[in-house]
Amino acid sequence: MSTRRRRQELALRIVVPEAGWVQVRPVVDGRDILAEPPVGWSGEDPWVVLGPGGIAVAEDGSHEVRLARISCTEICCGALYVTVRREGDEVVWGGWRNPAGGSADLPEFRFEAARYEAEVRRAALDRGWEWPARTVAGLLAERLRADADWSRRWECELDKVWTSPDEPERLELVMIHPDLRADREGRPWLQLGVTLYVGDGDPEAEAERLRARLAAGHRQEMAEVWGRSWHHAEDPG
Repeated sequence: MSTRRRRQELALRIVVPEAGWVQVRPVVDGRDILAEPPVGWSGEDPWVVLGPGGIAVAEDGSHEVRLARISCTEICCGALYVTVRREGDEVVWGGWRNPAGGSADLPEFRFEAARYEAEVRRAALDRGWEWPARTVAGLLAERLRADADWSRRWECELDKVWTSPDEPERLELVMIHPDLRADREGRPWLQLGVTLYVGDGDPEAEAERLRARLAAGHRQEMAEVWGRSWHHAEDPG
């Protein structure tokens, strides 16, 4: 008698709210798993879920992906991580984790690998929802993450480049000083922000224009403190 466990069907919905970040909503067997009580998560950005290091799975090994968050930093407000692994002709989601210690009580899901990979490719290639500033934001983030000199000079690490359809020309550059690991490792950190505006030129040219402006600027002149760890009673500058 066969002992094969039942496989689930995955659909990835991209939701563009009127305000806030774009979300990937994983739907398993017709059920939005991030809407389950008691939390009701906001899905992560497509750059996180569908980009490099996201839910696409290699032939062997496993890796962890952040599928959802609430707001602010994950240690403060919570986030939802899943471990994605390959087992033969199946992709498995399990090992759910919330760094803030709250609820992460979801079952293990198993998907047929071929159908799973086809759905991930489909969602990653679907860019019909994207607006021009969103394209610029992605290009700018790629350039800044590749620019070690900029990160070292600004003494920070890029967290995200954020844009919302309700203000389609506005970008928010969000960084962590001194680095993204500080929150997870319990070290003092500051969340820094820079507001930028996108013109109506070619997205590649606009991304390069903004990158050059940041490369020529200084953190102390351009950035504002938007958040901080409990260690910082005052802004250390």
